[in-house]
Amino acid sequence: MRRLMAVSLALMAANPVRAGSGPELPVWLAGCWQQADGDSWTEECWTLPHGGLMVGSGHSGTGAKVASFEFMRIEASDKGPVFYGAPRGNGWTPFPSAPDAEGGVTFLNVEHDYPQRIRYWREGELLHAEISLADGTQAEGWTYRRSVPSN
Repeated sequence: MRRLMAVSLALMAANPVRAGSGPELPVWLAGCWQQADGDSWTEECWTLPHGGLMVGSGHSGTGAKVASFEFMRIEASDKGPVFYGAPRGNGWTPFPSAPDAEGGVTFLNVEHDYPQRIRYWREGELLHAEISLADGTQAEGWTYRRSVPSN
């Protein structure tokens, strides 16, 4: 039984989940991810895709103080995944997917003030996230490692 479960999990990690016959959702984004630099920290958590939807949250701060937070979701659509962000829980801004020749996932909304582009990609065990203007300028990035809960 354990072997079957291990094989199933390995296949899930290797193959993105499809929402029906629609475009793929980034299953490799699922889990909790953290970047820590001294007393400062940033964390994002994403659910596995179910029913064409991934739900996420992120927050950052220093020490025990939370400086910012955001609720997020990625929904499958006929034109590709769409990222929705709600900073501080206010409103949902859509970012439709855009081509990403580098093996990650890119979302783009040129009508938004900042960010206009949101990009995620993996390098081995690391998750990278970057926000910027549509042309890549004014970029801000994070490099996350899987977050391990402490007891």
